[in-house]
Amino acid sequence: MSLKQQNALVIGGGTGIGLSIARHLAQAGARVAIAGRRAEKIQEAVESDDSPGGLLAHPVDIADRDSVRQLFDWAADQLGPIDILVNSAGVNIKTRTMAEMTPAQWDHVLAVNATGAYNCMYAVLPQMRERGGGLIVNVSSIAGKRATPLGGVAYDASKFAMTALSTAVGIEAAEHGIRVTNIIPGEVETPLLDQRPNPVSAAHRARILQPDDVAPLVVAIALLPPRAHVPELIIKPTSQAYA
Repeated sequence: MSLKQQNALVIGGGTGIGLSIARHLAQAGARVAIAGRRAEKIQEAVESDDSPGGLLAHPVDIADRDSVRQLFDWAADQLGPIDILVNSAGVNIKTRTMAEMTPAQWDHVLAVNATGAYNCMYAVLPQMRERGGGLIVNVSSIAGKRATPLGGVAYDASKFAMTALSTAVGIEAAEHGIRVTNIIPGEVETPLLDQRPNPVSAAHRARILQPDDVAPLVVAIALLPPRAHVPELIIKPTSQAYA
């Protein structure tokens, strides 16, 4: 099975889960573009990629609607219709309690993790409705199902918003043949760990999920026939409690 003839755009594709998803989609035959806030990171990803078709790249600030519009205009020109959209961009902060966090930090986390996903979905949905199909994969978090101090107030709230956004839009868009999936990982070894209030040990990083544990699930979902929809998929480290 292959994703040939499929065009995919991966937001947050310069590092971590997003980059792994982009590479796995490309290996499965899709034509893939990645986007992210740091132009140097997405360019490094393009230069280090060894998939048959390579990766395209364009910078974006998903909290800025004009920047998102420019990205999707570019994608329409370089890729054509987007069959698969992956929202994998995310941020967190070290000050994770109400007592320590500032209103500006709250605004930033919600703008990227929740409103950023909304902005990208808003941009892609008209073309998917017109064609009568498409797949949107939103990389949320267990923090978006069970609020904990580990994620922090702003991150938990933003991921709950993303999870609800995906579910609500998935219900609405189903009549147009559009599928929306929430991927809900537990702890993953990504650059986001560097924003933990306390340093994360090498041993801990090694025993939690790796980006390549998550990416094949996205490919598997993309390979399903249009009649099959996975609304939500949870994956966590074996060592991490879920209850």
